[in-house]
Amino acid sequence: MDLDRALSISAAGMSAQSARLRIVAENIANRDSTGQSPGADPYRRKTVSFGSRLDRSLGVETLHVARIGRDQRDFPERFDPGHPAADARGYVKTPNVDSLVENMDMREANRSYSANLAVLETTRGMLMRAIETLR
Repeated sequence: MDLDRALSISAAGMSAQSARLRIVAENIANRDSTGQSPGADPYRRKTVSFGSRLDRSLGVETLHVARIGRDQRDFPERFDPGHPAADARGYVKTPNVDSLVENMDMREANRSYSANLAVLETTRGMLMRAIETLR
């Protein structure tokens, strides 16, 4: 049934965007996490890559999280010679998390999640009307 496909596709999209939101939240929560010892690396931003997967039972492609990776950009440094993680020059490596980028990712994931939820609710409403018609 096509409504089953719509439900499965939107549920997969919601699941993938939910995982993306969790990664964004983790990045934001760790944006100030520095290393514990002089010259140690701080928290490295995580990234999410999506892929499509064939659901053989329904015969449709669904979205899924293909990989959670690490952002390989360099760590910014700030001068703070009194910090426990400061190197010999007095610089502390800070996480490569940009709050603006994380907020934009969060908005996009939230909108995608909401769009999939709207499809799910519409499909559910159609199923309920079909059941009521059959009574």
